[in-house]
Amino acid sequence: MLFLSVSLLLWLCQTALAQYSSDDLMSFVTLPDIRAVKFNVQYENRDRVSPGYWFVAPYLHIGPDPPSTLYEQYQIGPHIYDGEGRLIWTGSQQFDNRNVFDFRVVNSLGPDPHLSMVLQNSWDPKIDSGYGLVLTNDYQIQRKLPLRRDLGVFDIHEFNIRDDGKTALVTVYLSHEITLEQFGRPKETTWLESGGYAEIDLNTAAVIQWWDSYNHIPLPETVHYTPYSPVEGHPGWDYVHINSVDKNEIGDFLISSRFTNTIYLISCIDGNIMWRLGGQYSDFEQDFTFSKQHDAKFIESNGTHHIISFLNNASDEEFNEENMSSSLFVELDTSARPMTAKVIRRYNRPDHQLSRLRGNTQLLPNDNVFTCWSKEGYISEHAADGELLMTANFTSSRFSSYRGYKFEFTGRPAAPPDMVASVYGTDETNMVTTFWVSWNGATDVAEWRFYAQASEFHDPVFIGKTPRSDFETMYIARGYLDWVSAEAVDVNGTVLGRSEMHRSKSPDWKSVGYRGKSTRPVPVDPSIMYQASDSAAEDNAVNEESNRTSADAASTETQKTTQILKHTYDAIRSIGGIFSFLLLLCVFVGVMVCYMVIRGWRIRVYQRLATEDGLPGERAHLASPHED
Repeated sequence: MLFLSVSLLLWLCQTALAQYSSDDLMSFVTLPDIRAVKFNVQYENRDRVSPGYWFVAPYLHIGPDPPSTLYEQYQIGPHIYDGEGRLIWTGSQQFDNRNVFDFRVVNSLGPDPHLSMVLQNSWDPKIDSGYGLVLTNDYQIQRKLPLRRDLGVFDIHEFNIRDDGKTALVTVYLSHEITLEQFGRPKETTWLESGGYAEIDLNTAAVIQWWDSYNHIPLPETVHYTPYSPVEGHPGWDYVHINSVDKNEIGDFLISSRFTNTIYLISCIDGNIMWRLGGQYSDFEQDFTFSKQHDAKFIESNGTHHIISFLNNASDEEFNEENMSSSLFVELDTSARPMTAKVIRRYNRPDHQLSRLRGNTQLLPNDNVFTCWSKEGYISEHAADGELLMTANFTSSRFSSYRGYKFEFTGRPAAPPDMVASVYGTDETNMVTTFWVSWNGATDVAEWRFYAQASEFHDPVFIGKTPRSDFETMYIARGYLDWVSAEAVDVNGTVLGRSEMHRSKSPDWKSVGYRGKSTRPVPVDPSIMYQASDSAAEDNAVNEESNRTSADAASTETQKTTQILKHTYDAIRSIGGIFSFLLLLCVFVGVMVCYMVIRGWRIRVYQRLATEDGLPGERAHLASPHED
């Protein structure tokens, strides 16, 4: 009975800890609240990939979270990664761990790049109906645009800022109560959720024009409902499910309707449908099929000839019309009779699977094609001739990204770099100060320079430098350095920013076994310790060696020290989980002891066993801490 109870308790504790395992998430000393999703990256041909960063917005749940879960450790929201899957910027904390969609770069709002995104409505739309956000390249909100109340919440599918930088296109969802006369049921009524778009002014959020599928797209065009489908209450049948909108130079609108398998061109003059591509009522003679598509966009358009791109999902949650999803580029000739549509470029999903939900396709400046297949953040890049160049996906299967983009971008954070410094050592002869430094969103940092000063009133003394190695870089310096700071430098040696001055953290010296001449070490004066330039150069050489290839670095003492410190840090981080387990175990054992005492087993609760000569009577077995 006791054995079974303990086993059950152990299983429950392991399950609870596994639920919050973050092996698939990044953690940082400088940003301890952040858990950024990791990427698995596979390159087939690095030489042909386009330059740029990945812009993704991981989410756990497609709907907004209630306050009870909103402020769990920061994981979701807008993120920028480089081509190696290394984090460049996380906006999770800035946006309260809320879902963000359609996160991309905008180059039409001035000489510097901007960022745009949809901040999803809150769990209670009466409090917050969502916004279209525009950020400057220092990650500050420049514009926060709501959608007019009568057009519903700010939909997550699209926030498409036009090339003139004056307006943006958004998708809208509205509800109507209708009779089912078109389905031969004139005496029955149901609610119908229609789809449409609106064009809004970027400065005022005023609606310039809007369009609704109601009374434009007949009910029989849907493939999601049949004449026998049961009626629904508000918001009703989602019969078209619009998921993208774009506009050509003439002013006509291109929309994608997932639940009619159709891409429509809408007249900017009267709102009438000019033509349908795909679906049951296609106006084109076409040499291909597609279904459940996303992200229809103009590549070229001159009135009678168009080239468009879109993601052919070829499936939904229930059915699939083809065996794999693909990115398609289609040429349309509306002057021919009949009008023709033909595929000029096709890029199949690299793993030959189906993206049953979400996704987008992006034509890059060098003619490569970047595709987000959505589930698990799966992305790929193809050359124009079809060669697969790269694939990547989130390490965690829990996260997805509705869309993903690739852009060149320069980020210049308004906040200073983040830095943490800690002191280690067991006597005066082996003291070291370890720096961790990062700068959330900075794209141009090539190297970090480190400084120390004898007090807050002394001048900084240069300690050493090291190349930027990742989102967070570590550097180890000789001696107990008390007042410290770090400086970010670009490839040209220009100083980009400097951290605030910090005091190094120190441990409980007695508990770590400090054996110096006094009870605690005394900080050194860096102007004395580092007065010789060759001393700093010696430290630089050591730290630069630790940033070379792992095969070379493994042979150096510096790398060994780095690994020990990192493992120590990871072990400390996992103590919280082990402590919780031990606390539960102690409570359980206490209950069992009380039970046995009540039953009269007092004299058998503990009995020392005879031991062999030379062996201890008891042995304590400590489990290895789980690494975070």
